[in-house]
Amino acid sequence: MFNLDWKECIDCGDDVHNERWALGYKWCKFCGEDRARTERESWCVIQEYTKGNYMFVTNASAHTTLRQTNPKENRA
Repeated sequence: MFNLDWKECIDCGDDVHNERWALGYKWCKFCGEDRARTERESWCVIQEYTKGNYMFVTNASAHTTLRQTNPKENRA
């Protein structure tokens, strides 16, 4: 009924369950958590104006997005 084969974590070689591997997670839970922490360090969330929505800003879009958040000094 269940396939109990295990795969190896790409980083540390620890066991990764086959179902987790099939979902695209090639890391064990510990290595995956470390990678997620590293990724979250580069996140930036801004609020365009006082009662505005929060926006997720990536490193690639930060330059353009942050320039557009100040309507008084909209530079090209």
